[in-house]
Amino acid sequence: MATSLSRILIAGLSGDSGKTIVSLSLANALVRRGLAVSAFKKGPDYIDAAWLGFITNTSCRNLDTYLAPENEVYTSFCANAANSDISLIEGNRGIYDGKDVLGTHSTAGLAKLLQAPVVLVVDVTKTTRTIGALVKGVIDFDHDVRIAGVILNRVGGNRHQSIVTQTIEKYCGIPVLGAIPKLGEASEIIPGRHLGLVTPAEYDKNAGFTDKLDEIAVNYINIDKIIELANNASELEFERVNEHLENNEKKVRIGYFNDSVFTFYYPENLEYLEKEGAELIGISSIDDNKLPEIDALYIGGGFPETQAEKLVNNKAMMNDVRKAAVSGMPIYAECGGLIYLSRSLCWEGKLFSMAGVFPIDLTMHKKPVGHGYTSATVDHKNPYFAENGQIKGHEFHYSGVAEIQDEAGFRQLRNCLSLSKGTGLGNKRDGLLFNNTLACYMHIHALGEKGWAVNFVKAACEYRDRAGENSQSGDFRGFIADDYQAPDNLLLSSSI
Repeated sequence: MATSLSRILIAGLSGDSGKTIVSLSLANALVRRGLAVSAFKKGPDYIDAAWLGFITNTSCRNLDTYLAPENEVYTSFCANAANSDISLIEGNRGIYDGKDVLGTHSTAGLAKLLQAPVVLVVDVTKTTRTIGALVKGVIDFDHDVRIAGVILNRVGGNRHQSIVTQTIEKYCGIPVLGAIPKLGEASEIIPGRHLGLVTPAEYDKNAGFTDKLDEIAVNYINIDKIIELANNASELEFERVNEHLENNEKKVRIGYFNDSVFTFYYPENLEYLEKEGAELIGISSIDDNKLPEIDALYIGGGFPETQAEKLVNNKAMMNDVRKAAVSGMPIYAECGGLIYLSRSLCWEGKLFSMAGVFPIDLTMHKKPVGHGYTSATVDHKNPYFAENGQIKGHEFHYSGVAEIQDEAGFRQLRNCLSLSKGTGLGNKRDGLLFNNTLACYMHIHALGEKGWAVNFVKAACEYRDRAGENSQSGDFRGFIADDYQAPDNLLLSSSI
């Protein structure tokens, strides 16, 4: 059935054009008007999504047609937008930037999929009339993308604003919906670092951030006109279904690190675990000194390097996690979680001993070691992914494997992912295995890898049913065979 969903998509000509500050300012203004706002982020970005969720007091959803099929992305948007007054979608990169010359998986592609009107944020630094030509080019590049208006960013003054505004409205036929002066970089409003902005979990809530956003929106953005554009978006075909993902029958208890260190979890990943019968138990890697009574552990991504001293000061938790891994408890770790399970991490000249589940030493680099979409073949048995299956994900990490000291021991490391796209641990490998612990640099999204949650809960159930007896005898080997043969390219290069 046709459904009216008020929505607007904020796009740009490039990265760092000002999309995030505009999106956050707009979201904050809409909330302060008493509107129920659903927030979405195009692409696999955790941090921008976290800020949008923080401002709107919702779970911001990532919409990514590489990580999940288009029909899943479409349904996710409609289902999560259905109970809100207005939906705000923040794009990524330049509007037409995708993985190939056709712009596959671009913000423009998402705009067409959702039939969302687009507001284009344009950095007008040191240019005037040429901006009209750029905007005109964006409009004409794909007439199926509805460019509904423009917000000027980093405006130099009244005269500058007047010339650019008149040029766009005369030659492009669309309105200028805002003009933001030079406020500095986004990181001057929200502190930044090597992976972008800090997370809301680490931000001083008393720093007046929302007041700054309110000032930007009230003084420089035409909120009323943007709401009007959103309300006039075309109807979408979507059947509203009163379906709750959560399974009322809780079969297992799955813990997950939920603190200022580990914050990178897609809402759907947690929700699908609940759907399969997991009761989720939040755990602090900093403040809790042991694991609660759980049947499995999920360690998402985050910034263990910036809070390494706090983690190291809680050796009791690291020791308990290592014991759990030895006992065969299912543990699934992504990126920051892999760092936590490593033997050591070198960060800013300091060496920190980590949990030591895997005999690898990691070091932080000044530039990204792996950044972008990933694709892998599962070439060894493991608890979470079907053998010989294909999985898609993404990675963004500055850490890499340091120089290998114990080559013979390192060659015995089990792993299960052969990368056709991405960096992983190096030499096109990812997915370290020990008993029922799997750690990888790759992040996956449950909408695209639904079997992951099913298998995770299944592994937890099996562990719960037999871990007691087997862990007492020390025989628990889980899914990993004793005759494992390491692939020839397992020895990872230290040059990354």
